[in-house]
Amino acid sequence: MLSLLNSNSLNAAATTVNAAGANTAKTPNGIATTASAAMAKLTSTAGTAGSMGEKDFLKLFTTQLQNQDPLDPVKNEAFVAQLAQFSQLQATTTMSDTLKSYVESMAGQQMLNSANMIGKQVLVPGAPGIWNGTTPVAGSFNLAQGADSVRLEVLDSQGNVVAANQYGPQGIGEVPFAWGGMDNAGNAVPAGSYTFQATVINKGKTDTTPVSVYSAVNSVSQASDKSIMLNVSGGKSIKLTDLTKIGG
Repeated sequence: MLSLLNSNSLNAAATTVNAAGANTAKTPNGIATTASAAMAKLTSTAGTAGSMGEKDFLKLFTTQLQNQDPLDPVKNEAFVAQLAQFSQLQATTTMSDTLKSYVESMAGQQMLNSANMIGKQVLVPGAPGIWNGTTPVAGSFNLAQGADSVRLEVLDSQGNVVAANQYGPQGIGEVPFAWGGMDNAGNAVPAGSYTFQATVINKGKTDTTPVSVYSAVNSVSQASDKSIMLNVSGGKSIKLTDLTKIGG
């Protein structure tokens, strides 16, 4: 943080320049005030190797003193204001760097904490259901306007319908389901990955609605935007912040 010069120091500096009489011309065009130059430097290259430091500011400050009109010097209050502005800019830049560092450290901590999710079942929109031959595949679909009827189909890896369930009238909200690995004829299907689709009929209109399936979290990763991703069985991923349910 730069220390502010008192009015006596500034008066002395101005008196020295006036007495020297070496610079009698007005400030040349193109020479910015110290504060405006500092602002431009900080806002354009903050955080880079070329960003302005205290030495650069003092050099600009001295140059401004040397090039002011000795017959009409800048008032002491203006110099103090420029120093205060630069100090404020420095504080803002330092705060920005500190916050950035804090966010990065919190992202790492959040990823470490999210490792506890590995092995848990989470509800993932559009995820395939992994039938292991014993544990039923559970999930749900949401009806924003209710339905007169809903048909839930289970498809194999080739896109063939292996099982279907017909639901009667449903109200608004979430409808849970569980599939025990049986086809329409009551025979057990091979273990593997299966997808689900729901067709909704409501007031004479036919539409589809997304189906979410509970999947096991296999690993945790961090995306380029620092968001935490949960990687689940079947190759799908979901942001930790988009997670709505854990466990069946």
